[in-house]
Amino acid sequence: MTKIREATQQDVPQILELIMELAHFENEPDQVEITAQDLLDHGFGDLPKFKCFVAVQDSQICGMALIYERYSTWKGPAIHLEDLIVRQANRGQGVGTLLLDTVVDHAKKIGVRRLGWEVLDWNTNAINFYESKGAKILEEWRVVQMNEEAIANYIIR
Repeated sequence: MTKIREATQQDVPQILELIMELAHFENEPDQVEITAQDLLDHGFGDLPKFKCFVAVQDSQICGMALIYERYSTWKGPAIHLEDLIVRQANRGQGVGTLLLDTVVDHAKKIGVRRLGWEVLDWNTNAINFYESKGAKILEEWRVVQMNEEAIANYIIR
């Protein structure tokens, strides 16, 4: 049986393992810069920057959903789902649904007007999963990012 609960500091090593598993799945293992200490400092300090829910089976974490609050100039309070990860061995068992259910319940509870996230265009399993849950994929929007180097090199005029 799968149980969903809020992550604790003791879960950080397994959370980092899941992050690395996702990075390998997305063929980007060298892009993960975050450390266990970063997760501890940023998620479990005085002013946590994120909330994380974990899926547990037989006392092992088999999935996670990491979210943080945002603010939309059009909608107001919002949540961003940074990652929903289910271990390869646990896919197809309803773990992703339980995690997404928990995130949506949390969003309702705190009264946000939008829950948003990104999905890679080649990840058809994830796209189909999200669409089956009522999510709308916004094809016309593009993700825009600046990495640490771009931020450092940004020219202020």
